[in-house]
Amino acid sequence: MTTKQLLRNLIYLFFLVNSVAFGEESFRPIINLHHLSLKMTEDLWEQKNLNIQIAKTQVEAAKADTLSAARRPNPQLSYYMNSIGTGRDHRYLNGSDQVIHIDQTFERGDKRELRIKNADLMLHASESDLQNIARLSKTQLYQLYYQLLLAQEKLRISEDNVSLYQKTLEVSQLRFKAGDISSAELSRLDLDKLRAENEVMQAKNNLKQAQIELGMYIGEELNAPVIEVSDTWPKLMEKAYQNSINVDDRPDVKAAVLRLNAADTNLELALALKKRDITIGAQIEHNSLDLESNTVGLGVSIPLLTGYGYEGEIARAASDKKLAETDLERIKAQAISEINRARGDLKTAEARVMQYDENLLKEADKVLQSAEFAYQQGAQSVMDLLDARRTYKLTQIEAMNARYEYATSLSSWLLLSQESKTQ
Repeated sequence: MTTKQLLRNLIYLFFLVNSVAFGEESFRPIINLHHLSLKMTEDLWEQKNLNIQIAKTQVEAAKADTLSAARRPNPQLSYYMNSIGTGRDHRYLNGSDQVIHIDQTFERGDKRELRIKNADLMLHASESDLQNIARLSKTQLYQLYYQLLLAQEKLRISEDNVSLYQKTLEVSQLRFKAGDISSAELSRLDLDKLRAENEVMQAKNNLKQAQIELGMYIGEELNAPVIEVSDTWPKLMEKAYQNSINVDDRPDVKAAVLRLNAADTNLELALALKKRDITIGAQIEHNSLDLESNTVGLGVSIPLLTGYGYEGEIARAASDKKLAETDLERIKAQAISEINRARGDLKTAEARVMQYDENLLKEADKVLQSAEFAYQQGAQSVMDLLDARRTYKLTQIEAMNARYEYATSLSSWLLLSQESKTQ
């Protein structure tokens, strides 16, 4: 173990001991960003990703709306003082009439029940939105994780390529001194080594960008330069794309259906506004000059819809329902297209990986080994050797790209499948 690794482990141990010392509630598992697994990445994403936090807050807001929807009209209490003394009657307040009045409105047309139903539907729609956002966000998370793995692999391939050029250059320098190759061949080999070193610098820059993007997504942007992923490429799951997915089970489609139902309920609520609410009032009146004349009164108030019959609210609710119907059709069409596209991407990616594993990589390696041997024996020119190396390196890079495409396509498809099973 190196000194740097020992120091890092001691720091982790220090924080672990302090977390335990302050009690179990304050304890949080320490995640090693230098050896970040996909499971650890998911934990960080769930805790710190802002899109998830916003969606959870929207669910909480929808829960609060259900409380508001269940409200009943509050009674209105009033207090009046009438017949206060005039200039000829200096008793003023002692001779005034005092009135206590209370009004209570009673809603008609099932308005409260419709509000509750509407709010519940919108709450369930928000919960479905959270599930859909979580799926989309996790899909992006997997893409960023495998993007960093791809950058690490490309850097490793580029560095191995430089090492290979260095060894070949050392052998070629000996052959040049022995007169087996020309200075032009030696210069050409040295030039390709410099190009390979430039590719390493580019690979390091790509790695840095991938670290930044993943770090921002999991809330570790300050520690992005030290992030290294540890998982390998997922194994082939042959013909996983044959699993069926019901589009109606998708949370985005379910959310659209719930919003359509809510829009229909809202239209019922708008029509219910024509049902006049009744306000019943009661009062007690007390005259201080005549203690025997306390009176009780009752009253009923009903609005007259002579000037406006809530035509605007009804028309708006009908328009919202039509918009919700159209939105449901749009979301269903998008869902079907996404499923078909995800199936096609996974099928193509699987075929590409199998082609590279079973044929292309093996053939490229054979060509390279033959070229290396022939060059060492003086039976092949440096140009043929360099072409073989470039072909091999390009094949390796293409194979890694195929692995990346398969990993991201598989994760997207599995998330769609799990989404269908958990509904």
